[in-house]
Amino acid sequence: MSSPALMTSPDQAAASAAPGAAIPPRRPAFSARTLRWFRLNQDRLRSLLVGTASLILFLIAWHLLTTYRVVFFVKFTNVPAPLAVYASFTKAIHDPHFLMHILLSCRRIFIGFSLAAVVGVPLGLIMGRFKLVHEVVFPVAEVLRPIPAIAWVPMAIMLWPTNEQSIVFITFLGSFFPILVNTLHGMTLVDPVLVRAAKCLGAREAAIFREVYFPASLPHIFTGLTVGMGVAWVSLIAAEMISGQFGIGYFTWEAYSLVQYADIALGMIAIGVLGLGSSLVIRAAGQLVMPWRSR
Repeated sequence: MSSPALMTSPDQAAASAAPGAAIPPRRPAFSARTLRWFRLNQDRLRSLLVGTASLILFLIAWHLLTTYRVVFFVKFTNVPAPLAVYASFTKAIHDPHFLMHILLSCRRIFIGFSLAAVVGVPLGLIMGRFKLVHEVVFPVAEVLRPIPAIAWVPMAIMLWPTNEQSIVFITFLGSFFPILVNTLHGMTLVDPVLVRAAKCLGAREAAIFREVYFPASLPHIFTGLTVGMGVAWVSLIAAEMISGQFGIGYFTWEAYSLVQYADIALGMIAIGVLGLGSSLVIRAAGQLVMPWRSR
């Protein structure tokens, strides 16, 4: 003969055994967690989808314009098709010379940009804090800043004993002035109330500089670093096309001289991808240094 307790379900048994006990909450279902993650990241997903669609539309327009050789103010008769550029890319990635061009350009960018950041950021901070230094350095910087990188190529060749040093110098100049100007601009926007409050609390000059001026100027410093990186690539490519023997700029110019149109487009795309990657690295570093900006 079976017992009545054995005929009851587990839920009924639990309810009868502890009528006053609260039922432990169940884990959220997978669909609920997915929906929550989607709501938290919907802006990023939307940006990713829009960006992907934009690139696809660009490739389709490029393919149609080159396939039908459209001539409408701009001639697409000699422009290579996307498939031709892709074929050139698959061939170039197996060529050690192409990889050498990219590595040399990246090394020049790293050296020139690093020197510009090491010199430009402290100099901008000092110019913004001390009026005498600003009065001495600012006029010279404003005279030199509008000179384009191409105009510096002959002077750089005369100043430095090798082409490598002259190209790095031009890259340094291209990124130095945006970093300096943006850092100086950030120093001028520091709230003087914060400075007076730090002085009232007994902070000395070094502490004020470290705790007030530098953190307040960080957003403008990273803006200058981002802009400086873009100008550094422009300056580097100009220098490599004119006086270089290696580098992605020289690769692009050599492709033009040899009438290899697909390689021209490949070099341009490589420059754009490298520049984008460099800017993303700087933005990521800015988010790590300034976590309050991403909130």
